[in-house]
Amino acid sequence: MMPPVARAQAQVLPGMGDGEMTASAERQLGDTIARQIFRDNDFLDDPVLVEYIQDIWQKLLAAARLRGELTPELDERFAWTILLGRDRDINAFALPGGYMGVNTGLIAVVGSRDEMATVLGHELSHITQRHISRILSRDARNMPLMVAAMVLGMLAAAKSNSRSGSDVGQAVMMGGQAAAMQNQLNFSRDMEREADRIGFGVMTQAGYAPQGAAAMFEKLQYASRLNDNGSYPYLRSHPLTTERIADMQGRAQLKPGADAAMPLVMDHAMIASRARVLSRPGVDVLRVWVQAAGTTEFAKGSPAQQAGMLYAAALSANELKDYGVARDMAARLRERTAGNAPAARLARLLAAEIELSAGQPARAGALLDAKARDRPEMMLSAQAAIAARNPAPMVGPLRDWVATHPRDATVWRTLGMLYTAQDEPLRAIRADAEANVAILDYVAARDRFKAAQDLMRRPGAGPVDHYEASIIDTRSREVDILVREQHAEEKKAQR
Repeated sequence: MMPPVARAQAQVLPGMGDGEMTASAERQLGDTIARQIFRDNDFLDDPVLVEYIQDIWQKLLAAARLRGELTPELDERFAWTILLGRDRDINAFALPGGYMGVNTGLIAVVGSRDEMATVLGHELSHITQRHISRILSRDARNMPLMVAAMVLGMLAAAKSNSRSGSDVGQAVMMGGQAAAMQNQLNFSRDMEREADRIGFGVMTQAGYAPQGAAAMFEKLQYASRLNDNGSYPYLRSHPLTTERIADMQGRAQLKPGADAAMPLVMDHAMIASRARVLSRPGVDVLRVWVQAAGTTEFAKGSPAQQAGMLYAAALSANELKDYGVARDMAARLRERTAGNAPAARLARLLAAEIELSAGQPARAGALLDAKARDRPEMMLSAQAAIAARNPAPMVGPLRDWVATHPRDATVWRTLGMLYTAQDEPLRAIRADAEANVAILDYVAARDRFKAAQDLMRRPGAGPVDHYEASIIDTRSREVDILVREQHAEEKKAQR
């Protein structure tokens, strides 16, 4: 599906001309939407959850390339970026230009990586089959800019924490006027069937179990029978039909091993618990999850279920700043996960996270491997190094990471904090500028590069690293071009 912000932004797309939207134009639209999402307070870059999603996503992309679903042109031009949202609603949505939104609510309810791969494979197929561009090319020219403004206004009103009665009434009015647009931009039944078929092929090609697709469809079907209480926006944008259900059940049954049961895996149960807690369910719910680890329900649970409950209890206590309880739960979790390497790693990282929150960086550092190069452990090690005022060991690893992942804004900002702790202001400012480039905020990036140039020219600034100065000058010119192009696009959109 496309969420309201995407539908609204579609109306300010520069002229597409006749025929299907080009890949470049679709990427441009996707960047415009992503820029707004990056600024949203609910945008979440949690290294543990992002690592989980990225592992599945990269395998699906590789499978799509192997099957020929992802063409070299789209592979090069599109972003292929997951945008994680802190939202309890169970949803994932394809966006223009290779972006995809995933809610924490979805991670919290899927029972396996295979179920998650089913959803992501489906949405990926909407993108690779150019369903979004087909819809926008057909309909966008017929939708007035006023409707887009209404939808954006509705979003702003809905997200406000202090709406007045008139604001609410205006939001309802806007929603009613935009309802017709929803039907025009939802994917057609043919597109849904195509995404089901291709997505199933991609997820099984990637090595995920076909019964994961059947299990996910059963979950959606059950929610649909309950007439959906509103927590499944995915159902409203991807309505189930008897044809889709029968088709997926048939495909799953044709695959070897499709009848095998899908046991709950321990590390997945812990990831799902993390997603639930980070969705901000409220203090009362967090307290219930802490207490749940001492109930008879916990005692009756399988090892995987117990690990999930202990993880939720430890992280909930940490969110409540009850560090004593958090440590106790984390210790129980480490005992429960001993012998299961992926789960034991997650338990150890959580224990380090709790020590950092409690203001004990030395204890956190003792739990971490500073030489590890996986993103979650590297980021925790960097935070521990900053808090312990010993940044030097982590500068090199983060610098190497951004060399191969230049669009990782979070690592750029953390690297900037390491440079600040080392009293290297020029490098710190440049890292902050690069972080802004990564989130497509070119104006802010230009201002930071200019601040770096001003610092170099300041009287009494001391010796300047000419290599760093050359990089800053080059990047400043490149970002100036991006700012001008962005302004030109905005002017086109306003005509």
